[in-house]
Amino acid sequence: MSAKKQKVGDLLVRDKLVSANDLKNARDYQAKNGVTLELALIELGVVDGDEVAKKLSDEFAVPYLDLSQFQPNPEVVKLVSPAFCRKHVIIPVSKVGQRCLVVACSDPSNVFVKNDLESVTQMTIQIVAANSVRIKEAIDKHYAPKKAEINTFISDLEKAEDEFSVQGQFSENIDEDASDGVVIKFVNAILSEAIQTKASDIHIEVYEKKCRVRYRIDGKLQEKLFPPRGTAGAIASRIKIMSKMDIAEKRRPQDGRLKVRQSSGKEVDFRVSVIPVLFGEKIVMRLLDQSNLSADLNTLGLTNKELLMINNCISKPQGMVLMTGPTGSGKTTTIYSILNEINITETNISTAEDPVEYNIDGINQVQVNSEIGFNFSEALRSFLRQDPDVIMVGEIRDTETAEIAFKAASTGHLVVSTLHTNDSVATISRLVDIGVPAYMVAEVINLVVAQRLVRLNCKSCLKPIEIADEVLLDLGVKPEELPEYKNLKKGKGCSACNKSGYKGRMPIFEILEMTTDLRKGIIADVSNAKLKKSAIEKGGLVTLRRSALSRLRDGLTTVEEVVNTSVGDDL
Repeated sequence: MSAKKQKVGDLLVRDKLVSANDLKNARDYQAKNGVTLELALIELGVVDGDEVAKKLSDEFAVPYLDLSQFQPNPEVVKLVSPAFCRKHVIIPVSKVGQRCLVVACSDPSNVFVKNDLESVTQMTIQIVAANSVRIKEAIDKHYAPKKAEINTFISDLEKAEDEFSVQGQFSENIDEDASDGVVIKFVNAILSEAIQTKASDIHIEVYEKKCRVRYRIDGKLQEKLFPPRGTAGAIASRIKIMSKMDIAEKRRPQDGRLKVRQSSGKEVDFRVSVIPVLFGEKIVMRLLDQSNLSADLNTLGLTNKELLMINNCISKPQGMVLMTGPTGSGKTTTIYSILNEINITETNISTAEDPVEYNIDGINQVQVNSEIGFNFSEALRSFLRQDPDVIMVGEIRDTETAEIAFKAASTGHLVVSTLHTNDSVATISRLVDIGVPAYMVAEVINLVVAQRLVRLNCKSCLKPIEIADEVLLDLGVKPEELPEYKNLKKGKGCSACNKSGYKGRMPIFEILEMTTDLRKGIIADVSNAKLKKSAIEKGGLVTLRRSALSRLRDGLTTVEEVVNTSVGDDL
């Protein structure tokens, strides 16, 4: 840790913006994720970015710039490379005359960055303090592949539509400016734009008369591009080569992975799936960005009570913890966070995953392969001969896997797994349907966590709104709670959120801790509705709907998201 970073950290502690413990956690997060200390504190939710920027502005006697109200000059931005800006979290914003460059910086105390900028640009540098998150957003916006550039690639594709052939191996550096073919440049551009826009998936689809590219951003698919229909085969071949697939095989589904590097040195993995469709091949690429994985229970948005419940259950030497929810609900992040919490030297942790999405040091991760008969149940059998303390199995799909998992959880092992059910209580009947005896379900399960992801209001275009009391009551707000719902907000739509009004997502949770009353009800074959009612009234269960309403009350999301991510608690 340099003296400079120590100075900023001590400043924030001195002025009571952060605690010493918060600072320690932020430094650990900084070392793990390769971000600045300021950005670590903001991403952990410890401080407000504007508050930090204003404090540093006062301390180091530099102006403060609100980047939500000021747009950097695109011509000025070009004076500094994207790699340098991302590494140091800075961005040029304007010029004063011909010899002075104004640069927004997250850490005004960093004289080395200023000296390097003066050397590179041959200009005098005027530093202004700005919110780290706003700087990062501006970098992503200004250095992402421009729509005009991608349209140029599409135009080139159209001109050479009948001449494509894919030969040999290609570079995998997506920021490279080499004279690769136009197909390669086009694929590189869509991969890069997906990373910059924080898309979770890329869909490349071919139809009879058109081809289209869609990105899934904040859980919603958005149409982005329409490359020429005749180039779909060449695009598919390029991606299959990068993913080390067989380009000659077009009749069977294939899976692969590819890794790309940005000029900043950041590497991002893509999980690639190709399936034959009526008019060619459909490709879906899932982004697996290790830097975006915040595998820390303290940063998931759990309440203190929820955090205590989870920690109590995962500290037990045996039993089962289950995560439920549909695909894309954030289960993987929560499971990795749980495993990270108990990932200590004294604990032997083994996971069976399909596929292994993120690599975590200190955990023995196994990729199952059904083609050779190595499925979840076979992996579980092998784990039990490996002296495990904690076992994670990707999903309980069948009776055989369930039987082995429950046996392991009842014989001295902590088992963590997932199941596809609508809520936490429905997990009980689902397990019984699979074939697990009710008494074993009651005895073995420690905790069931149901979760969803709600889209967050875009902070750049947030505005106050009023919702009729009747609407709130229909959602499940109690009459005595109505005064709490007077500070509601909604994003109106801007360039930062692609006119959607939303930017980013956060989880909502329904956490069911097994109690004596619940165990008795399960053994007595009580209905799900009665079990849930008992859990709410006697166990204090906070349902998904109540969790979503709390996000609405705090101005973080909208009525539409509450409705889309949860069902009412009519019992």
